[in-house]
Amino acid sequence: MNVPAIFYKLYEKLLWRQVNAGPRPHHIGLIVDGNRRFARDKGFTNTIEGHSAGSDKLEDFLRWCWRLDIKIVTLFAFSMENFNRSPEEVDYLMDLIMRKLKHFQVDPAIMSERVRVKVIGRRDDLSAEMVQEIIKLEALTQDHDGFQLNIAISYGGRAEIIDAVKKVAAEIEAGTLTVAEITEERFGQYLYTDGIPDPDLIIRTSGEERLSGFLLWQSAYSELYFTEVYWPAFRMIDFWRALRVYQQRERRFGK
Repeated sequence: MNVPAIFYKLYEKLLWRQVNAGPRPHHIGLIVDGNRRFARDKGFTNTIEGHSAGSDKLEDFLRWCWRLDIKIVTLFAFSMENFNRSPEEVDYLMDLIMRKLKHFQVDPAIMSERVRVKVIGRRDDLSAEMVQEIIKLEALTQDHDGFQLNIAISYGGRAEIIDAVKKVAAEIEAGTLTVAEITEERFGQYLYTDGIPDPDLIIRTSGEERLSGFLLWQSAYSELYFTEVYWPAFRMIDFWRALRVYQQRERRFGK
């Protein structure tokens, strides 16, 4: 074994001891970015093929979370703005997402870890076939209580808030809700994430340092971690580094 490999192993053991001994986030938000740049660096013929490598990385990430008993992950899989990409790339991504939805329906790990899957976003923009697969997957896992995976598809944080406001306005108009009854807690019940605690930590890969509309309401007190690593190249040790930074921060929630 060469010296760099030995150093890496020692660092990995040290980092694991630090992370394993500290507090863990209950809910992690994940903005996966850099798939195309990863493919370009690797010399892929078509850079959109990097999305396939990114899709495979998700299952690694879930296993890392299970090992640390982190209970909830919300994945920003496809934003409303992503529909503005080329038709070829949109079709590729939709096909990739469809295959992942079908795979989760028969994935032994989803069953053994008792993963509940919930899809958030505007389903009107999705194909009838995809909506059908979403409904099947959610129904299949609805009683699972070991872990929750939320997948944001056709999602936008502003759109989510507007949709919630419309629901509130409709109930006020119908006389089932009064203005005085609207509180932050009550408003949260109209969001796509009703019943899901806000993320403690949001990780974004590829060096971009913005939320891009991800969980705008829910991220008010989330810790943010940005890394230069492209999502398909994101390693367990990169994840542990993010957790160590999270553990070193003092979360005061404005107090």
